[in-house]
Amino acid sequence: MSSSPTFKRLPRAVREQQMLDAAVKVFSRRGFHAASMDEIADDAGISKPMVYAYLGTKEELFIACLHREGTRMMEAIAGAVAPDLPADERLWRGLRAFFGFVGAHRDGWAVLYRQARASQPFAAELATMRGRLVEVVAGMLDHALRAEGREVGATDLEVVAYALVGATESLADWLADHPEADPEKTATRMMNVAWMGAAQLLHGVTWHPPAT
Repeated sequence: MSSSPTFKRLPRAVREQQMLDAAVKVFSRRGFHAASMDEIADDAGISKPMVYAYLGTKEELFIACLHREGTRMMEAIAGAVAPDLPADERLWRGLRAFFGFVGAHRDGWAVLYRQARASQPFAAELATMRGRLVEVVAGMLDHALRAEGREVGATDLEVVAYALVGATESLADWLADHPEADPEKTATRMMNVAWMGAAQLLHGVTWHPPAT
């Protein structure tokens, strides 16, 4: 008696997530150029034609991985940050959610931060995701400043937000290489670096180069 393969009985959405799970693992391990669709299909336990039929070419599959991991990361941050919290707690919760995501999805972070950045065709996708994160951080800072009765120009807010995001990404990359490290303690370390400066900014204290 013959029976249909198990994958034919799974809903399409479930099967796609399994393919993306396999692709993220292979891309994080091999990189975009060295990864093969055969290996991704084998890891997912399906045929290569099905990968193409569901998610398209290798480039389209990589972009789908970027979008999924980026969406997961942004949803984790958005779900942790409530608008009615004090500024320092909002930033702390956002950092904790971010580093928690990296700790739980190290392969996904490798695809987002390392592989996409190293592969020129995907630089625009990564820049768009980073831009959204910068907007979120700039909005948090602006909200905190207005609560203190102060306003800062849009360019200054954007520069500070880019600096915070860049430093946080670098520390997250360190976390991805240290599975023994605690994501929450890493978030606390980043909070101490970031908030000491942000708190001064909120109170109007800035550094100026010496007069010449």
